[in-house]
Amino acid sequence: MESLTVEKAPIFMLVAGELSGDLLGGGLIRSLKEIYPNAAFFGIGGPEMINAGLESIEPIETLSIMGLVEILKDLPRLFKVKRQLVEEAKLRAPICFIGIDAPDFNLRLSKDLKKLGMATFQYVSPSVWVWREGRVKSIRKNIDRVLCLFPFEVDFYRKHQVDSVCVGHRLGDEIPLTIDTNTAKAALDLDLAQRYLALLPGSRRGEISRLLPIFLESLPLIARDFPELFFLIPAATPTIKTLILDEIEKLPAELQAKIRLYQGQAREIMSASDAVLLASGTAALEAMLLKKTMVVCYRFSGLTAWLAPKIVNISHFSLPNILSKEPLVTELFQQAVTPENIAQEVKLSLEESIENGQKREKFMKIHESLRLNSDIAARDAVISLLQEKGIL
Repeated sequence: MESLTVEKAPIFMLVAGELSGDLLGGGLIRSLKEIYPNAAFFGIGGPEMINAGLESIEPIETLSIMGLVEILKDLPRLFKVKRQLVEEAKLRAPICFIGIDAPDFNLRLSKDLKKLGMATFQYVSPSVWVWREGRVKSIRKNIDRVLCLFPFEVDFYRKHQVDSVCVGHRLGDEIPLTIDTNTAKAALDLDLAQRYLALLPGSRRGEISRLLPIFLESLPLIARDFPELFFLIPAATPTIKTLILDEIEKLPAELQAKIRLYQGQAREIMSASDAVLLASGTAALEAMLLKKTMVVCYRFSGLTAWLAPKIVNISHFSLPNILSKEPLVTELFQQAVTPENIAQEVKLSLEESIENGQKREKFMKIHESLRLNSDIAARDAVISLLQEKGIL
């Protein structure tokens, strides 16, 4: 897109609900500032968006809530935050609102802002093909354009007459098409001849409590067949690191000696590993882009687990399988997440087999399809619609 008049100083309102959305928002803000250096940005975001220039009126953790049931106890606080954002929009008169992921919150906020006559965008499509396909009617009414990460989402929205643009995934741009495992090992000061399994039990307390003990119980079973294998665990935050360390210290000393616990560095750890055992989420996409075979696990809390099958409409839950439209990676859901099942599937993922080689080839093709320079593509999708509406 050609450079526009730099004297313009539009105000953009953005709200992200998690750190993955914060990365997208930070890139989008920086890209918008290339066109509008004097632009102002406010809303809710994390460190990336704040460093890029966002005035965040609430911490991003305010919206970082997972689960169908878990959100209920936080509803009063979330309604208060939504009202505060609407009032800020009335005072500041932004030219548009860009909700980044966090669809349960952002779609409701968009509905209120739409009543004020504001142009609205949803960056990262809600999983309408998974959780409540009927919600697409609300999106068509309250969202002017959806910025999709994946091509299949645009196909879905086209059938439902919703304006959408595929902007690719920022991780697809960031991560090189080929990864040197030895370079990653050297960066972590690991033995180049050693084999490693990465364990990513999640970034939230709930995920850690539901998955980590089972992950750790599977390690002796895995070690029987791969006695030379070491285990690498990245912790998302210092608090999570303490929780993980408490669980590790319950293990026999000989098993503890095979575990390396890190603060952050998840991408480096996955890059250095031969396979990955992880909680379902963006990390599964990242593991795929790193061309790692994996076992993906998903466990809800009790009541959420009871509700989910009644409203979920999907055969796969991990992004690699959704993107490939086939069971490309192993998924273990709810009661299937057991030490025995994990050990069996991890052993298969560690094998140097023809099947695993074919999986990596498919990972490469998907990776190539997502490299669309997403920060610029998202910016252009926003600006072009605002120009069509005569707002810019």
